[in-house]
Amino acid sequence: CAGKMADFDRAPCPWRIVDDAGAAFSMGCIGGSIFSYWKGYRNSPMGMRVKGGLSALKIRAPIIGGNFGVWGGMFSTFECTLIAVRRKEDPWNAITSGALTGAVLAARGGPASAIMGGVMGGVILALIEGLQITLTKAQSKQFKPVLPEMVDPNVPQGTQGAHSR
Repeated sequence: CAGKMADFDRAPCPWRIVDDAGAAFSMGCIGGSIFSYWKGYRNSPMGMRVKGGLSALKIRAPIIGGNFGVWGGMFSTFECTLIAVRRKEDPWNAITSGALTGAVLAARGGPASAIMGGVMGGVILALIEGLQITLTKAQSKQFKPVLPEMVDPNVPQGTQGAHSR
């Protein structure tokens, strides 16, 4: 996967799919654990809240993690396919992959649902890519080299830059 400098820390495409699916599964499990525990805790009667939170966590967190993992794996599969077909690694691959992933995952709901899922996936990834580009440009300005001030050895110190009247 030849591409931008920022992508050198990522695994090459066949392994990227496994890495991204695993990372998405982990994020889904962690986030799903927190969310599911809170929801189970809040919806349980007094005296049973901790037990209700743990029960909800055990039931829902693996499901949410699995859903995230499927999304991450499918997204990376589409992204690697686009990189191979286009021979270019740019933000359009991620945006298109998000749209395709959203459409495929919503396809069971029919064509209208698939189109809406594709639009939402593309828009969300466009926002993420736009934010990433903006932050990268803002952070790169602080590393911009500054030209040193040239000192003329023929002019006495303290008078450089002063205009004569």
